Amino acid sequence: MSAVRLRLDGIQKSFGATRALKRVSLEIAPGEVHALIGENGAGKSTLMKVLSGAHRADAGTMQLSDVAYEPENPHDARLKGVAMIYQELNLALHLSAQENILLGAESMRLGWVDGRSSRVRAQAALAQLGHEGLDLDRAAGEFSIAEQQIIEIARALLIQPQVLIMDEPTSSLTQADTEKLFATIQRLRRQGVSVIYISHFLEECRQIADRYTVLKDGETVGSGFMSEASLDHLVTLMTGREVKDLYPRTAHAPGAVVLEVKAAASEPRLKRATLQIRAGEVFGLGGLIGAGRTDLLRAIFGLDELASGEVCVLGAPASVNGPRERWLQGIGFLSENRKEEGLMLNQSIADNLTLTKMNRLGRWGWINGPRQRAVAQRWVEELRVKCQDSGQTIGQLSGGNQQKVALARLLEHPARIFLLDEPTRGIDVGSKAQIYQLVSELAAAGKAVVVVSSYLPELLGLCDTIGVMCRGELLAVRPRGDWTEAEIMRVATGSAG
Repeated sequence: MSAVRLRLDGIQKSFGATRALKRVSLEIAPGEVHALIGENGAGKSTLMKVLSGAHRADAGTMQLSDVAYEPENPHDARLKGVAMIYQELNLALHLSAQENILLGAESMRLGWVDGRSSRVRAQAALAQLGHEGLDLDRAAGEFSIAEQQIIEIARALLIQPQVLIMDEPTSSLTQADTEKLFATIQRLRRQGVSVIYISHFLEECRQIADRYTVLKDGETVGSGFMSEASLDHLVTLMTGREVKDLYPRTAHAPGAVVLEVKAAASEPRLKRATLQIRAGEVFGLGGLIGAGRTDLLRAIFGLDELASGEVCVLGAPASVNGPRERWLQGIGFLSENRKEEGLMLNQSIADNLTLTKMNRLGRWGWINGPRQRAVAQRWVEELRVKCQDSGQTIGQLSGGNQQKVALARLLEHPARIFLLDEPTRGIDVGSKAQIYQLVSELAAAGKAVVVVSSYLPELLGLCDTIGVMCRGELLAVRPRGDWTEAEIMRVATGSAG
């Protein structure tokens, strides 16, 4: 890796008075996987947007294969050989999977789109990811978040890039899909493709990356060979403090049953699930993408109608099963899809955080603005949300800080039963430890918490009880100590005896 494929020198970028990047430099060799690490707001996404043509740097230079590189826009960057997969998906949801994969890069013949050749190329891109069976004719909006991410990655691979930027590519993937992605990355590196890998999963970075660069507050604070860096060292560089225990546990003990699900089924994926959740318990749901975990939470919260079965809250069968009634019963739901289901991106932090309590923040139909902002500001400070103040538009925040606000809404409501679907998706390691601590404290305060997670160490480190789903059925529920990562995968894949 002595040659340099990509060189960034002294990159600076400001947005008004905010300096997002302060002279960042970076070098990547052909066939190298380079991990870019840092907390939310450290400048990673801004740097990659400069590289991918979405932003122009205020100062500094870039070279690609020893040639000056100044992309006009993302399309120009792709033509020059730099492709980016964003953390927040960028699909045309009304178009088919094939149309999304080929968008802007269709095969042409005599001035017309060559449908047959285009389809072959789209299938080949999916085959690289081990998803050749994905329905190319189905609208992208009909796929799950994880499947949409597969489509996004396939689109990036279609142009055979010199540099491929992956921003949290596994945040919605199962372990099996992650392993397929890593195999693809290994094939790309053998072909000489340089990969910039951005992830909050430090174990992933250590597994896949050759070298690393750590950003903090818009500056480079460390770099080196990944084989020579310990997790503790990386965390210290990222946060400026030591994180000795990523899964802190506040003493708590399960109490009475507060939520019971009896043989619940909901079209199209949830076939059958029976479970009990106790006050003071953290209950984890594992399984592959599409196994029905999200469907189960949505059915409990009333977003999806039950085809059969029953959900009992606090010991009494619920006569009405809508989301409004669930809120009134003290159930809060955190969606895995914060962009489309969890937040109003064009509204303020305060509006999003107090959405379920508007009637208590004013009189005669008017909101008491100062009171609302004060309530929101308290949570902004409590959860260390990086923002100007609670009046800032939430769409301007990083994904991790948006997730904190979505979680704060449940805390402010306040909920007694928390349904958290992938609560740490897109969250940096320091914030993860903070959320894990919060979940443990909720359990210690007698709250019930249900956590869906595709990250097995998270389930085993955080939860008291773990249930594993396979093909729409909840197959096994056991205490955390009775599970291993291998056993969870055996049940999730239907391989358990």
